[in-house]
Amino acid sequence: MACDCSCKKSDLSLIENVLAKYADVDGSLITILQNAQEIYGYLPVDVLYHIAERIGSTPAKVMGVATFYSQFRLKPVGKYLIMLCQGTACHVNGSQRIEQAIYDELGISDGETTNDGLFTLKNVACLGCCSLSPVMMINDETYGRLTPDKAKEILRNLRKEAEEG
Repeated sequence: MACDCSCKKSDLSLIENVLAKYADVDGSLITILQNAQEIYGYLPVDVLYHIAERIGSTPAKVMGVATFYSQFRLKPVGKYLIMLCQGTACHVNGSQRIEQAIYDELGISDGETTNDGLFTLKNVACLGCCSLSPVMMINDETYGRLTPDKAKEILRNLRKEAEEG
């Protein structure tokens, strides 16, 4: 089933090598979606429809998997994706103060991206780093034992790095 919306803007040829490798492999949908997100930076709707068609699934099933797992993004994100843990240990140890510090520093709330496209904030249920709480991940880097000031300093350093190069 082809996507019948007017969203056809992704270069679907970019995912063809992944689909050639995994389309006929049972249980490979998550792997395909992970690869697609790596290629496109997020999961565009037309890509999800294309994946469904190529693996012989329904768009609803593919979308269901893509929306179930917090690792998948359906909208473009900033250069730096901030995943702020809101699990019990982080909550008890002040994740709300860290979220407020991020808002104060960047002017964004959960699910938002800065106007310059540099940062996106996403609250997540758990990062599995309870001994480091409160904790956030920015892209592949984990930052633990956060204080509001430490969180702001991390964000300022990343902004400075982005501006310099």
